[in-house]
Amino acid sequence: MQKRDFLRASGALAASSLWPFAVLAQSAGDASATASSSTVLAAWHQDSSATQPAGEFVGLFALDWQAAQVRIRSTLAVPTRTHGLLVQSDGGFVAVAVRPGNWIVRCDAQGQAVQWLRMDSESEGRTLDGHVCASADGQWLYTAETSARSGQGWVSVRDSQTLRKVAQWRTYGVEPHQLLLDASGKLMVANGGILRAEGDKKRDLHLMDSSLVRMDPSTGERLGQWRLKDQRLGIRHMAWSQPGRTKGGEPATAQAAALGIALQNEHDDVIRRRASPVFAVWDGDTIQTPALGEGGGGYSGDIVASPDGGFVLSCLRTNTAFQWNPKAPEALTVIAQLQDAGALTNWPLAQHADGVFLGSARGVARWHPSLAPVFLKWPVGLALDNHWALVG
Repeated sequence: MQKRDFLRASGALAASSLWPFAVLAQSAGDASATASSSTVLAAWHQDSSATQPAGEFVGLFALDWQAAQVRIRSTLAVPTRTHGLLVQSDGGFVAVAVRPGNWIVRCDAQGQAVQWLRMDSESEGRTLDGHVCASADGQWLYTAETSARSGQGWVSVRDSQTLRKVAQWRTYGVEPHQLLLDASGKLMVANGGILRAEGDKKRDLHLMDSSLVRMDPSTGERLGQWRLKDQRLGIRHMAWSQPGRTKGGEPATAQAAALGIALQNEHDDVIRRRASPVFAVWDGDTIQTPALGEGGGGYSGDIVASPDGGFVLSCLRTNTAFQWNPKAPEALTVIAQLQDAGALTNWPLAQHADGVFLGSARGVARWHPSLAPVFLKWPVGLALDNHWALVG
């Protein structure tokens, strides 16, 4: 029997399951503050049906909260699993194959492919590590890559329309994963640090060297590099914090953003691995693991900002989503238990700091600590991939 999906509201942890039997929250909130519909960019695997062959797909989901349904607005078949997704300023998007990836596709706002890039068309012999981000002006794309010959990590700078490479920089590590810009336009690189053998198998984990690198994307200059004390904790996914808001909707503080980091633990001992931290935070000077990882299973797959200036992170291995609050830094609070809790993206609100959309095996949950949680089922059987992004 499959595990039931259910939500738990922050602060109501002792309550029984929230979905599908009951809905509880810290407060009922203002229903008028929530949008009636949202569109998200997603990637998924779908088994064959009367109208659709089995395969890997990228497309747009319409989340109609008023009608309580999810509609698939566009579907594009892709050669292999997708990992990273990026929404562009014109409403189009870019999708990147999962590591070791061999393709990138740019689509228009209707979800139709406009430009494909195959990595074997380039002479360097690299594979993609699954993530892409854009420059502040949207002119350039930065892709995380690995040299198949040396294992060295690279960032390629690409034209955002043609996907043609115009520059390339070393990442000062191996297995680069997610890339993010900071407020000044500099590039944050998560070097996962795991050496890979043929077939993408992990090797020589005692040599693992994960690091967070800040670099100038216009020159490749390394501006800083940080490592955790535990070398078996892999830095993989990142998100910037957002300030809380006052009752009038204004930012409550001018405090500088912190960088939240989702970790992947690679300790040989299973017990140690499952109990290890799944979250780290970088304050601009140091990188720390403030909270224990009990309940996270040693792996956090995605991370986004939470409304309190902290973060929400998903842990697929334990079917759990946690909230980290900087006012209680040593604790991770369970906010959801959903089968295959994975993909996260922020949910913008007019009078509140952003909430969170959580993707799972059976559907999407909408969460905010001051509003009632809602759950919508998928319209067909599908397996959502690790990440998704809000379009509108």
